[in-house]
Amino acid sequence: MVTRVVIYGVGPIGQLITRVALDRGYDVVGAIDIDPQKVGKDLGEVIGMGKTLGIKVEGDADKVLKDSKPDIVLHSTGSFFDRVYPQVMKAVKAGADVISTCETLSWPWYRYPDLAELVDNYAKNHGVTILGAGVNPGFVFDALPAVLSVTLTRLDKITVTRSLDASKRRYSFQKKIGLGMTLSQFNEALSRGEITAHVGFAESILLLANIIGLKLDRVEEGQEALIAEKRYETQYFKMEPGQIKGVIGHGSGFIGGKEVIRVELRACAGCEDFEEVRLEGEPLITWRSTGTAGDPATAAVIINLAPRVLSARPGLITLKDLINYSYAVLALK
Repeated sequence: MVTRVVIYGVGPIGQLITRVALDRGYDVVGAIDIDPQKVGKDLGEVIGMGKTLGIKVEGDADKVLKDSKPDIVLHSTGSFFDRVYPQVMKAVKAGADVISTCETLSWPWYRYPDLAELVDNYAKNHGVTILGAGVNPGFVFDALPAVLSVTLTRLDKITVTRSLDASKRRYSFQKKIGLGMTLSQFNEALSRGEITAHVGFAESILLLANIIGLKLDRVEEGQEALIAEKRYETQYFKMEPGQIKGVIGHGSGFIGGKEVIRVELRACAGCEDFEEVRLEGEPLITWRSTGTAGDPATAAVIINLAPRVLSARPGLITLKDLINYSYAVLALK
């Protein structure tokens, strides 16, 4: 039986998800977006396939979900669960499972405990499953180091560094990290929520800790601007010396006052593309890659997890329910 899919959000990530879903043989039966430049157009045209699919992008989510009767909704519209949960609830009401790229849905009990409980109960009552996932949170800062920790007999600390060249990323990414702003503009825009930089450091830390069986005392996170020391230019922005060329964000998890998990993201024009996981303990291991392509990887994670979500227990779940390596680490000293 072919799985029926509705795409909720046809932005850059949603378009990639659609392409991968089609390539994998999923039956894409509907598409939802509020962008007037997309509503009413054929989905194939919107995602640049060069052919029509016979599926119109529509703005009325209730109608699309009722008419199409999807098995699962692949959702990518925003980063903050309190803003997108009405969309998720529409899918649940329609009886569809949901996988969302919403970063704060990857561990929603951190920022939205009451909302998480509400949505969990609603999903259970409707017999459907909800998962927040992606590449980060969902892979680099959490699932990947959890898997690597299997090779240690004792774990003392996990440090994960992700560095990426922002000039290679899409416009919306470059905008959200403040390229070309002055420092005061960056700080004001970040405090007002006009830009977000990376969202989900705390969620990744808590997800990782729970996968490997650590109980943290507290979590901290923060972000600071990186200042251009020379002129940079991307496809979308120009940066003069003294302006913002990127951001460095970080999160830390503590046990008894000791930092036991550290995640750090450096995203800037000209930054090197790589990821590094350092596992301190017995033995000491450092793993390094040449960098994960963020957007395609996010689409891949969503599609690859779809069969697991379709067969998972009802309710609001996390990757901990699908990837559990708590047996790998006996103690953290």
